[in-house]
Parts: sequence; C-alpha cells; structure tokens
Amino acid sequence: MPTKRERVEAVLQNRHPDHPPVCFWHHFPPDQATGQAAVDAHLRFFETYDLDFLKVMNDHLFPRGEVTVVRTVEDLKKLRPVPGDVAYGGQLEVLRKLREKLGPDVLMTTTLFNAWAVLRYLTQPPSDVHGPPKMHSEDDRDETITALLRQDRQAVRAALQAIGETLADTARQCILAGADGVFLSVRDDWVNRPANGPDTYDELLRDIDLAILAAASAGTFNFVHACGRPQNFAAFADYPAQVINWADRSGGPSIAYARDRVRPAIAAGVDNLRTLPQGTPEACAAEVHDALRQAQTRPIIIAAGCTFDPQAVPPENLHAVVAAARSVAG
Repeated sequence: MPTKRERVEAVLQNRHPDHPPVCFWHHFPPDQATGQAAVDAHLRFFETYDLDFLKVMNDHLFPRGEVTVVRTVEDLKKLRPVPGDVAYGGQLEVLRKLREKLGPDVLMTTTLFNAWAVLRYLTQPPSDVHGPPKMHSEDDRDETITALLRQDRQAVRAALQAIGETLADTARQCILAGADGVFLSVRDDWVNRPANGPDTYDELLRDIDLAILAAASAGTFNFVHACGRPQNFAAFADYPAQVINWADRSGGPSIAYARDRVRPAIAAGVDNLRTLPQGTPEACAAEVHDALRQAQTRPIIIAAGCTFDPQAVPPENLHAVVAAARSVAG
C-alpha cells in the first residue's frame, strides 16, 4: 500500500493512485490557533478523518506595528516589510512541531493569505474570529480600500508591496520549517470592483503573488487557492504551483471545465457552504463521485472548495466524503 505522500504525489505526477487522495479543513477556535494547542488540534483532526495530507491553518495575526487600523493614506505609509520569523514566528513553530509529529510520509501545506487579504484585514480592528468565506464581494473593508485607492493609488501599491515582502520571506521560512509548500489564498472579486477598475489585480497584485510563490519554490506542494468567485481563473491556474484549489460548486468553474484547461493538479469537488453543512452523508458521497466523473481520466484530489463551519457540519458528512474517495480504485 502506498504512503499518504506517495498517494498524493501520484496525482501531482498525473498518475492514478490506489484511490483519490482526500482532504478538507476548517479554522480552529481561538484557543487552538497557536502554540501546542494548534499542533494538537491539527493532529487530532488529521487522525480523526484519516486525511491524505495536512492543510495547516494560519490564524496568527499579521503584525500591525505602528498602525492600529488602516484608515488613511498616512496609515498606509507606516506599513513596512517585517521578517517572516517576526511576523509569523508562531506559525513557523507550529510547522516545526507538526513536521516532527507527522514524519516524512505526510505532505503538509501551510496557509498564507495574499497581500490584499492582509490589507483588507488591517482596515478593521484585530479579530480572532474566522469562518467560511462569503461569496459576495461587497464589504466595508472593500469600501475603505477603494477610498484609499482614489486618494493615493501609489500609497496602496507601496503598502501591498511591503506586505508582500513580508509574506514572501514567510513563505521561504515555512519551507525551511518543514512545510512541503504554501497554500496561497488569492481572490480577485474583492479587487476588480467597478470602482477600482477591472485590471486592478493585474496592476497591483499579480507580481506580488508570484513573488510569494517564487519564495516558496523549494517546496513541492504549493497550492494556489482561488477563493470566492474567480474572475480570471485561467490566470490563477497559470501560477507556478503544484495544485489549484477552488470552490467549483459555489464559485465555479466546474471541474469538467477546468479538467483540460489547467496545468496544476486539481483539488476540488465538495461544496463547503451547502452540501457539507446542509446535506446528507449520501449527498456528500454523491459529490465525490460526481467530481470524479467530471474529471474523467484525469487524476484529482478530492477536497472542499474552502473552509467549512465545524459547528454546522455533521462529522458523519466528513466521514462520508473520505469513505466515498476510499471506495474508488485508482
């Protein structure tokens, strides 16, 4: 029987393993977000559902330095690059401990939110509450950034670049700490709002995303996670990552559409917003089989489209997803 690492690596090499690898994830509560409690929570979740790889959550808060909340252009100008071990030292320690516990036969990818997501977070007071994403893109945080873009587009650009430098150094250090790759979360429907301009993502963010992935290039299990409803899915699918993950059920496009159009391995198939919390175990298993039907002869990783709400999702639905994947011979 192959190891979990070998099972996933077969898909990365466009080969069918003994059965499709499967994984899903959620944010842990604040008392399990850092330190040994985070390590224990990740391991307990991984073992409970017998997952094929570990996606490490990252709810360590980006350091605000002199800025409590970004509301003005002057606030933007106070943002400076921070070394990764200063910005996310807690996450690096979690990765080191997880690698020691998991050993060499389990692949581990660690979450990084891109520069826009971090800036968006900085426009409100610190919060340790995290949950599944909302599919609509309108939010007070977006209005704040739009207003800042109107006032001083160059200041927004410089702030994003400073955040991006921090994230790139963090990505490099994550690999050194034992991660096999980073899980870079990107979202363009927040960015290309009519008020910002349809090419804002290309103008301000794409090069920063690519620099983060370049910093993680020593990794062999880098993801690009196209969150929300991707406006330019093809551009994200062209990023230099081994895997692409997205909400094919609620955000699109479908696996059938992506199957012959993307280079990275596909990780998708399960609806984190509707079927997991509201469906039956049979409905969850049906989504797994439908995802494999859409993929046809292409090997894929069965995964949720994004985080799910652990308070709303019955454990039997998660077990059903794993059992359905295990029931399919490669």
